Amino acid sequence: MKIITVAKYIDQPAVISRLHSLMPPVLMTTGAGVWGYETFHKNKNCEKKIQKAFKNALTIGSAVGSSYVGARGLKIKGKTIFKGLLDYKPVEKVLNRQSEIITDFIGQNKLEDGILVKTLNNAKDRMFTLKEIETITKRMPKTKSAKEFLNELLPEPENLDSKEIFGEIKRLSLIGLIPVTGGVAGGILSDLATNTQTGKSITDKVKEGVYQYLANIFLCNVGAGAALYASEKMTAAKMIKPLTPVKKLAVILSGITATGIVGGSMIANYLSKKIIDPIFGKIHGKDEGLYSERKPELLDIALHTDDIATAGVLSGFKWIEPALPIMYFVSGYRAGIGYRNCENGSKK
Repeated sequence: MKIITVAKYIDQPAVISRLHSLMPPVLMTTGAGVWGYETFHKNKNCEKKIQKAFKNALTIGSAVGSSYVGARGLKIKGKTIFKGLLDYKPVEKVLNRQSEIITDFIGQNKLEDGILVKTLNNAKDRMFTLKEIETITKRMPKTKSAKEFLNELLPEPENLDSKEIFGEIKRLSLIGLIPVTGGVAGGILSDLATNTQTGKSITDKVKEGVYQYLANIFLCNVGAGAALYASEKMTAAKMIKPLTPVKKLAVILSGITATGIVGGSMIANYLSKKIIDPIFGKIHGKDEGLYSERKPELLDIALHTDDIATAGVLSGFKWIEPALPIMYFVSGYRAGIGYRNCENGSKK
């Protein structure tokens, strides 16, 4: 079986819709798991455990809620307050549309291939199997109408130009910003609610929010866009051949590595020390290094799996999108607890 058949199976609208429908329960389950782990795996003191459970619930609930709202939007009494940033259609609507276009295509075209007609009719109201996709792509007539039908039924990965790519980067960056902002707000609220706030605790949350957003989200997106823009210009100048989706993915990952992973933590720490700390009344001594409070660690590298997802989305693979709110929630939570990992920073 060809790889393209598997790609078409994963990227078929019904599969993408089902993945989107799984996002909310997976997001809530992940949040509940983080709450249980962070609340009960260390503390033995009952009173502190209760307080920690409450604070974690507020912080995680805020990060989960804002991540969901960013993806799906917010409606109150039927009125749209905020439109979701992920394109989601219920699977029932997707399958209804699938049935309509199959019925119209068969009715408007004299198909002599009985196997093709039977395969299309059998899958009107459900997802296509791998075998059915292989049969359809092999037996479909080589006509313009058939090509248009097949592209609507089993869409090819979108080939975004630089203008569309930067539009996608703006959208993806906002999807990441919302849970980070929500996590910081929830963390500060949890401190205020339990009367445990200090100037340092608030500063740490703001700084970690900046770190998570710049190092793990925004600058990675910028690097991806810059790399794609450069490759597009090189293609226009006939210096390189047009990129396939797989090659485009490799170019995006190289841009993410160069701009986000390598430079993101440096820029975030610099802004924290030179701008955020002075706003909150803290001045650093000359002997304090750039990474005296927050240095990159293994989990930060692990969080860059969301960059692989971002790269996939920018490369046209829409099935990856539903995973983004779950990945960005982790950044929101770490911002909400004001994570710092060096000795002369704060430890949570």
